[in-house]
Amino acid sequence: MMPTAILADDERLMREQLRSRLEQVWPELQILDEAKNGEEAIQLVEKHQPDLIFLDIRMPIKTGLEAAKEIGNKAHIVFITAYDQYAIQAFDHGAVDYVLKPADVERLSKTVERLKSRLKAHDQPADMSNLLSQLAKQMGMSKPNYLQWIQASIGQELRLIPVEEILFFQSDEKYTRVQTANYEALIRKPVRDLSEELDPALFWQIHRSTLVNAKAISGVVRDLRGRHLVQVKGLTEKLEVSRSFVHLFKQM
Repeated sequence: MMPTAILADDERLMREQLRSRLEQVWPELQILDEAKNGEEAIQLVEKHQPDLIFLDIRMPIKTGLEAAKEIGNKAHIVFITAYDQYAIQAFDHGAVDYVLKPADVERLSKTVERLKSRLKAHDQPADMSNLLSQLAKQMGMSKPNYLQWIQASIGQELRLIPVEEILFFQSDEKYTRVQTANYEALIRKPVRDLSEELDPALFWQIHRSTLVNAKAISGVVRDLRGRHLVQVKGLTEKLEVSRSFVHLFKQM
């Protein structure tokens, strides 16, 4: 029978990229479904009973670590993570597979070979209780304090805007535009400073003057001049990607 899997990541582009990479290195693998958070991941494992689940560590509602505790030995778990030295150290000592974001074909191929061997040998999913406790402790200690709110001016009004509601930031010589789905506001802090204070997994720098919310990206197109332009959900406006940041989208 064909091996089966679930993909769980709160970023759609990351799920699409991982699916594409897996199709390259493991065409026999059947992706049964996708989850956007840890709670959905648990439900989909119960529903489909897959052989594997690719599980992002940091997700809303329930994290990947919390989901993994409930999934237990119902499926082989492969963690997905942005580079985190504490997580990598724990994985390397725990004999548990992981995939780094963005998924690299060569590294993913090695993970796939190990997974194939485990499935062929009918190995039981590993007991990860100690590893999960270690990860939760170490990653909690290493989690940086990113900005959660932006204080911005809208006319004569001063408003507190949750960062997750912001679609993008764009600076000119004097102000930085803060764009949400419903309005725009202005702040004096430049993109250069914001890039150091915002979660880089959520806000991607695509130009020296532009930061975009990765969850607000609906696609990337090229115009007649060969420029890459980011399409933002709900807006007709497109954001130019400078050559220095095109690599963010080359692999997608």
